[in-house]
Amino acid sequence: MSDANETSGAPTAAAVLEHIVRSIVDDADAVHVESQDAGNRVRLDVRVGPGDLGRVIGRRGRTAQSIRAVVRAAATRDDVDIDVEFLDD
Repeated sequence: MSDANETSGAPTAAAVLEHIVRSIVDDADAVHVESQDAGNRVRLDVRVGPGDLGRVIGRRGRTAQSIRAVVRAAATRDDVDIDVEFLDD
């Protein structure tokens, strides 16, 4: 899991996001979630290993949209608005 410094703005949302993405990809150890705080909005950047970005995005982006919906729901517990970006390393 990510350490507290990387996900301090939305710990519940970040933990949910990391758990979901790790369960989808082939290389779970390559998954990293970082947060960037901007007031009441937090941006979570997800980095996955080579070849796993397609699995996370899914056909026509449906998997990515579903992940975003679940993470936004989890972010209500953190009382912040969430943006999720999927990045390839």
